[in-house]
Amino acid sequence: MHVLYVHGMGRSPISGFPIRKRMRKNGHVFEGFHYSVSMESFDQIVVRLSGKLQELAARGDYVVLGHSLGGVLLRAVISALPPGTRMPRRLFLLGSPTSSSRIARKLRNFFVYKLLTGDCGQLLASYERMQAIPAVTVPTTAMIGNRGINGRFTPFGDEGNDSIVSFSEVKADWAEETVHVPVIHAWQPSSWQVADLLLERIQAMR
Repeated sequence: MHVLYVHGMGRSPISGFPIRKRMRKNGHVFEGFHYSVSMESFDQIVVRLSGKLQELAARGDYVVLGHSLGGVLLRAVISALPPGTRMPRRLFLLGSPTSSSRIARKLRNFFVYKLLTGDCGQLLASYERMQAIPAVTVPTTAMIGNRGINGRFTPFGDEGNDSIVSFSEVKADWAEETVHVPVIHAWQPSSWQVADLLLERIQAMR
């Protein structure tokens, strides 16, 4: 199986090293897609990623993994692939927001945040833009971290979270499967436990 990993904002494909190692050890072809939020707009990244998925689709079956913003990018691409394009066998969302992020909304007007995160940072803070990205029709597994801290002095109050996004912000009622994993947001793609859970599901497709 060909496996494409799309990293989160401010990360790189290297962040998925445990996943890469597990996949390659078990005979899967693993590849990462890189982008820069400080140099590219959301739409520019989507165009490049769409080309990548169409390339994979021409080769055969494939699955896609998206951490955080990477999952948002994948949803935008999958929902707009040209008719007749082979769809991914499964989409895996790792702590990927499906609605506007409260942390992004708090930071959206700060100069440093705008400089570092660009158009993608503004998208994550926008109710309208996030709602415009539709649910996908391919089988989806949403993996949600649950090791964030809550309480009155946190942005999340009493709501469960992974330290960056709350459960409600990653909720995907249309996902076929939802799995809670004991990791914080930043460590989801670097978790060996997450890598094993992904491998288990991909192996089952054989």
